Amino acid sequence: MKKENLRILFIINPGSGNDDTDWPVLIREYFTPLDHSIELFELPEKCDPRSIKEKIEHFAPQQVVAVGGDGTVKLVGECLLQKNIPLGILPGGSANGLAKELGISVDPMEALDVLVNGKVRSIHVVKINEHFCFHLSDIGFNAYVIKLFEQEEGRGMWGYIKASFKVLWKHPVMTVEMQLNNEMVKIKCAMIVIANATRYGSGVVINPLGKLDDDVFEVIAVKKVSFREIFKMRFTHAAYDPEKTVLFQTNNLKMHSVKKAHFQVDGEYLGKLNEVKASLIASALQVIVPVPAT
Repeated sequence: MKKENLRILFIINPGSGNDDTDWPVLIREYFTPLDHSIELFELPEKCDPRSIKEKIEHFAPQQVVAVGGDGTVKLVGECLLQKNIPLGILPGGSANGLAKELGISVDPMEALDVLVNGKVRSIHVVKINEHFCFHLSDIGFNAYVIKLFEQEEGRGMWGYIKASFKVLWKHPVMTVEMQLNNEMVKIKCAMIVIANATRYGSGVVINPLGKLDDDVFEVIAVKKVSFREIFKMRFTHAAYDPEKTVLFQTNNLKMHSVKKAHFQVDGEYLGKLNEVKASLIASALQVIVPVPAT
């Protein structure tokens, strides 16, 4: 049964993705026959989050919808943290990891249907230093790949693969000490993943234990980047090789790396660091998700 008289604010990133979807036209056409009030706000190239917050305060929506990829979702989601306004997602980016995690289709009409027919779910968020992570963050190999990927002229999956080969050739390894609750761990690895979700936007399952609303997040230490392990994560979802990948569960993390390493949160490259503090913020964000088929 469709909800009635919703006030929905769409935050549209016109620079997201690489397809020809005209989101403003699709949104207006979809809602023309429906009894809802909508407003569209297209993000400028350099967007100050305060402009989004001002738009939310002025329009007083019952839903705010991020139209774009993971970066757009992160930007809008941070404006809604611990507010009683659900976040909807129309996946329009080159990476749509959180939408995929929540079961939101990349088909525009199906994703629009979720906004009026879906249900609200509360999820946890991980605070990592001063940043908020809704999906996946990592330090080391993948963050370095993202840095190079952003510099490549050709984007998409082939651009990511090309950047991955460049990083593999350099064999970066970190020596880190981690305190997870009351456990101390020292390890050498290519990458540390701080994961609230299960998989990257590419479909690679890095965290088979991940749940967006349990009482822990996972810390995955990838000791060695192996194409065999990546194949398992992407296609077979078989168990990790403990010689190459180790998984921990916690709600607090303190990490120190001997050398500074590359760092990303939800697909956004954020430079290099060697100190990390991460903690779980329970039920920090409401999201609109599909109702499971009966």
